[in-house]
Amino acid sequence: MPSEDSHFIGGRLCLDFANTADWHARPDPEERLKTYSDLVSWSLDAGILSAADADKLARDAKKQKTQAEKVLARAVGLREALFRVFAALASGTQAPRKDLGVLNRQLSNTMHRARLVQRNSGFKWDVTGNRGDLDWMLDVVVHSAAELLTSEDLDRIKMCADDSGCGWLFLDTSRNKSRRWCDMRECGNRAKAKRFYQRKHT
Repeated sequence: MPSEDSHFIGGRLCLDFANTADWHARPDPEERLKTYSDLVSWSLDAGILSAADADKLARDAKKQKTQAEKVLARAVGLREALFRVFAALASGTQAPRKDLGVLNRQLSNTMHRARLVQRNSGFKWDVTGNRGDLDWMLDVVVHSAAELLTSEDLDRIKMCADDSGCGWLFLDTSRNKSRRWCDMRECGNRAKAKRFYQRKHT
């Protein structure tokens, strides 16, 4: 698991969102989205929200505490579904049907709120939906997942090879698809130290 200052190693927004639990491959991962404020903070750090967006959502959440709790629960449920889908693909197996169902239901809501906007170079999707909703940042995550799942990069989705249960996901963009670790400074160095210790004591 990388250090606190390198949480965005996935290469795609949806993979970074799937990595919002530490030691995700263990039976008892460490949750980082404990409150709605945590979700807002992550979305700000991920570049989904501006500072003004984050401040507005924080104010709105104080007025809609029950709704904010529901959004947090839905975010964690989406995160877990994405983790299982991408973890399955990383291991060369089919994505669980139940988790695809979770993603498809959220995608349906996302596309219902999406619109086409014109740019100088053409058109693009705007999936930010209604910025008055407490959950609009999830639309951006879901759209990222849909783009990755329909791309030619599925065979580049990997899970950190750390055998301690890191479980973080990333897109391997190396030329020969040889990347093994989420972060060479952390999990990679720990594995190297472990191999050195084992050789020394064999």
